[in-house]
This record gives sequence, C-alpha cells and structure tokens, in this order.
Amino acid sequence: MLVRYGRMNELGLFEHHEIRIPKVPTRVVVKTERGLELGRLIGQLSAYKAGQFKLSQEQINQYFANSEVDFAGKPMGRFIRYATSADISEERHLLKIVQEEIQFCKGLVKEMELPMKIVDAEHIFGGERVIFYFMADGRVDFRQLVKKLAHEYQSRIEIRQIGSRDEGKLLGDVESCGQECCCRRFLRALKPVNMRMAKMQKATLDPSKISGYCGRLKCCLRYENETYTELKRRLPKKKTIVKTKHGKGKVVDGQILMQLVAVEHEDGVTMVFPIDEIETISSPEVARQAKQIRHDTADCNQNGDQGGLRQ
Repeated sequence: MLVRYGRMNELGLFEHHEIRIPKVPTRVVVKTERGLELGRLIGQLSAYKAGQFKLSQEQINQYFANSEVDFAGKPMGRFIRYATSADISEERHLLKIVQEEIQFCKGLVKEMELPMKIVDAEHIFGGERVIFYFMADGRVDFRQLVKKLAHEYQSRIEIRQIGSRDEGKLLGDVESCGQECCCRRFLRALKPVNMRMAKMQKATLDPSKISGYCGRLKCCLRYENETYTELKRRLPKKKTIVKTKHGKGKVVDGQILMQLVAVEHEDGVTMVFPIDEIETISSPEVARQAKQIRHDTADCNQNGDQGGLRQ
C-alpha cells in the first residue's frame, strides 16, 4: 500500500496481507526502519482490486518518474494495522510532548553555546527515538548535546541538519495562493528552481512575490515549466523573417501561452498573429549561417586571387 508518513512527509510502499483496502485516505500504523509510525493511505495510486494495486510496479515507478518525485520503489516496511481512536489520541499526546522536547533542546543549545538553530522535532510513534531538526551555517559538533538529550529522555536521539527549504516544509502553513505550502502538503523531493523559470513565465521578478515561505523561489514555478518550454519551442525566435497575409515581416515578440506572434512588416506596421497563420522564411540562425558562408567564400576567393598574383 502507498503511504505517506513522518514529519518530513516521506512516501513509500508497505507490504500488507489485507483482503480489502479502503479507497479513501485512511490513517494507518506502519513499521519502518525508524520504528512504529502513523501514516496515511494517499493518492490516486491507492486504487486496489482484491487487495492489490491495479497498476504494475513499472507503471508506479514511471508515474513518479514523470512527476519528478523522488520515490523508492522497494517496500519501506510493513503495514501493522488501521489506526484506532487510541492511536490518534496517542499522536496528539506526542505532539504536545514534542513541543516540550524542542524547548528543552533549545535551552541546552543556548547553554552549550552551539551555533545552531533548533527548527523542529519528531517523536516516533512507537517511542523508539526522537529526531531533532536544526539549521546552521556550517558543520556543528553536537555529540555532547546528543548525550545530554539521550540521558534526559532515555531514548535514541537523532539530530539532522536541514536547509531553508526543509524548514519551510516543516513549519510552512498557508502560501500566497491560499493553499497549504506544497512542500508541506505533498512534495517529497524539493527540486531546484531557478530565475529562468520565472522569466519564461513572465512572472514579476519582485523577490517578495516570487519567493515562498522559505525565502527561496516558489516550487510552483516548476509545475508549468515543462509546458512553457514546449510552447516556447513552437514560437519563432525574435528577428525571424516570416510571411503573413499582410506580407513579409520580422518577429519582434511572442506570447507563449496564447501562441501569438508579433510581426513588424516592411511598412513599419506591427500586427499580432496566431502561430498557425504565419510561415517562417528564415530564422536568425539560418541568416547567421548564410552570412558566415558568404564571408568564408569571400575569404577563399581573396586568398586565391592573392595566390595567383604571387605566382
């Protein structure tokens, strides 16, 4: 079964022996390498027939490959049981405990003068371990901190360094679109986002408007980038010579989503046409190559003439 689990919204397949599987999001208890954890059956891949996936393993892997989601095809553990009201109550209790653990850890960090910022913590459902997430500019020697925490809680302690995007994933709430932060709601792999994507979509380049909770470029700029790239590839580049129903002209601009091309005609009039209503005569690249060929030919002729004179 496909389950999302953990504070960092991990996603994985879990082995089970159930005959009937709910087709709606359902809380479950699973066993991972970290211990017992509460998770949730999710996604369109939670479509079952006689307790099995309707999709093959190859189709599942292909789905996530196309979605650019980092997904491990191998089982991450096994299904234990469907979550009971007692399990949900225990989860609420652990959430309260975690806040106390965070404050205690912050106090130790301040006392030991460690150059780190405690961001969040996660108390594994089965009680096997407590995981603290922190941010720092460089490497931090936190071995003594781990010893003190382990002595306090009599449990296995893990301390993990994270970046600004992971901080947004842990603490982010509602973004400017009115929805919960994507990294918190469903994204597992935080793929890089660059300014080129924003420029292609002609979004405002005001950092305050294109930056997310984490202070980095919004992850949603990636969602339509493939479509924008494909649509832009269909449009002729600027300075391309084209033919329209009003005559020849030069491309001066284009609208990617609308698939419109602005053409400046020989009489100086600029008009806008759908991509289907223009015919490309020559592109800047073709013109450049032709100019280079003419230049090379002229050099050859000149050298040939000089050679004849020398003879």
